[in-house]
Amino acid sequence: MPKSGRWGCHPHTLKSSTLNDSNLLSGWVAYIRTDYRDSATNESHTPSHCGPDSIDPFALRLHPSEFYRLPDNDSEARLYFIIDNTLPILLYVGETKRTPSQRWKGVHDAKDYISNYISLHRKYKLDVAVVAAFWWDVPAASRPRQQLELALIQKWRSPFNKENWDRWGQPFGK
Repeated sequence: MPKSGRWGCHPHTLKSSTLNDSNLLSGWVAYIRTDYRDSATNESHTPSHCGPDSIDPFALRLHPSEFYRLPDNDSEARLYFIIDNTLPILLYVGETKRTPSQRWKGVHDAKDYISNYISLHRKYKLDVAVVAAFWWDVPAASRPRQQLELALIQKWRSPFNKENWDRWGQPFGK
């Protein structure tokens, strides 16, 4: 578990109401950036064709943050990554066998987190550039694809995934 940051609180205790100034928000983001960069650098895995070490979300083609509103061209299974490209920092890892618009149509908590994240950055006049990236070379079967998704969530410690809320809190949640 991360130690207290410069802002004097544990990141996992933060809620949206506690990110009440730009220093807290900047500190939270910087702490995540440092922590997951260090964890990814210190790992020593053997890359596989479709393993977590062969996928670099930051090297993929980028799409607008509202990618789910674009026309659907295919219905292939894929992984998707939500990135703040100003740092860059990986915010969310997801998987789907459906098109992005089908997966994100209606209620998807990550849409709310992204919206709140962008709103707070704009409120405090901080740079933000949320984008999406996709990786199509994934297992067709749900279970192996979900295992790959989990391995990537654990590797990158993406803060909007529920698996990392104990580490980072939910400062952009409801």
